This record gives sequence, structure tokens and C-alpha cells, in this order.
Amino acid sequence: MKKLIVLLSIISAVTYSATYTKENKTIKNDAGNIKIDGKTYDAVAQDRRVRFVILHYTAVDKDQSIKILTNQQVSAHYLITDDDKEPVYNLVSEDNRSWHAGESNWGRLSNLNDSSVGIEIVNMGFTEANGSLTFYPFTDAQVKKAAVLLKDIIKRYDLPATSILGHSDIAPQRKQDPGPLFPWEELYKKYQIGMWYDDDTKNSFINSYSVATTSPLEVQTQLEKFGYKVNKTGQYDKQTTNVIRAFQFHFRPSNYDGMMDSETYAILQALNLKYDKK
Repeated sequence: MKKLIVLLSIISAVTYSATYTKENKTIKNDAGNIKIDGKTYDAVAQDRRVRFVILHYTAVDKDQSIKILTNQQVSAHYLITDDDKEPVYNLVSEDNRSWHAGESNWGRLSNLNDSSVGIEIVNMGFTEANGSLTFYPFTDAQVKKAAVLLKDIIKRYDLPATSILGHSDIAPQRKQDPGPLFPWEELYKKYQIGMWYDDDTKNSFINSYSVATTSPLEVQTQLEKFGYKVNKTGQYDKQTTNVIRAFQFHFRPSNYDGMMDSETYAILQALNLKYDKK
């Protein structure tokens, strides 16, 4: 009986993750049979499902991460554990949606489960005391594995630098991962992965912000231009603070207080100039 259950589980898993290949073939079933020609014509109007890669931390240990990501109503395409000797686990076929992003937005797109690959990294997240967050670092091996995996995904789907994001970027009102200790700058400078600003451009904008002359609406407009979902209320309200903090997690991790300042604004402008989507 145990062998039968295992066999049925394997068959079910294989069936669920089956992929479709555009090719010449014959389909036969109880309705009849037809020939499929998948080679003669190829439509121009198409694109691939995968348009983003979203990075997360699990906020629990390895065993709990595996249990949650394989047996509950949340998942990811890949899991990088904190055991240097272990492989990267592929939990969901890239052809299928994994349930990792939740309610999410970037630019004009929403529900990024539909259009992304999710990578979870085993990391305990943060502890909180007296309103202060203390984040846990990632290991060198985890960063290396993430870099290798990211470069492979980027190459296969021809993804631009703007497609590599953190969970807090696409859900800043409710998420903090992968947090300010995730080495975005290292990924960019060492592996040419993702986005980062040019120091000279940042410095040219360093005096462009002041509380007296830069309105909250201007800040919200710049954040929205970059890709963040933010309601343009014209006030430094809670939702705007959360978006600024998410931006700082990614691009100014030395201080992520959620307050707009001259350095944060200079970085934002430098990035908007560099990655202008028009």
C-alpha cells in the first residue's frame, strides 16, 4: 500500500509539472485524432510568462522552510538553504505559478505570481526590540548560489536588470524581505545582476532635495516612476514611509528609517535616469 501511495504521488507530481513544447505531433483521444503543426508558423505577438525574479527570505529555519514551502498554501520555485553542502531545491516548475508574491505590484503590473520566478533563501529575517529591527545576514555560499541561479534565469528569459526585485519592492506595505543585509550592491558589481546607481550621477543630484522645496507629491511621483506602487496623496503618510523604507532596504541599506533625505532622493533620481523606461 505504501508503495502504491508513493507511486501515485510521483505520477501526480509529474502530471502537475508537465510542460508544453511547441512541436509537430499527433493528438489522439476518445474524441478522435488530429495532427498539430508546431513548426511551420510562429506568431510575432507573444511573450514568456516569466518577466521578473523575486527574492525572499523564509524567516524560519531550514526544516520549517521546507515544510511550509512544500506542504502549505505558499511556495517558491527555488529554495536556497543555509547548508552550504546542499543543492538548490527546485520546488515548482518555472512553467507553473508558485505562490510566493501574494498581493503585489511593480510598474503597471500586479499579481506578480503570474509573471515571476520566486527564490526563497533560508534566513531568520529579523528580531524586533523597542521598535528597532535587527536583521540576520546571509552566508557567502547563499549569495554565490543565488548569483549562479539568477544569471541562469536571466539568460534563459533575457530579463533586463529592472526585473530582479525583492519581495519588499513589490509589496512594501506588508513585507521586509530580503531585508537590508541582502547584498544587492555585491550582486550588481561582482556578478552584473540587478540594478544599482552610479556614484557620479548620485553625487550630481545630492543637493536636489530639501524639505522646503521638494514636495511629498514630487517624491511619490519619482517612486512611482521607478516602479513602486504608491498612492500620490501629497503627504508623507504611512504608506509613503513604507515605500521609502523598501527603497532604502534595496538601495541605501545603511539607514532605512523610511524618511526621505538628500541621499535617498539623489539615489532615486540617479536610478530613474539610468533605468528610464519611458
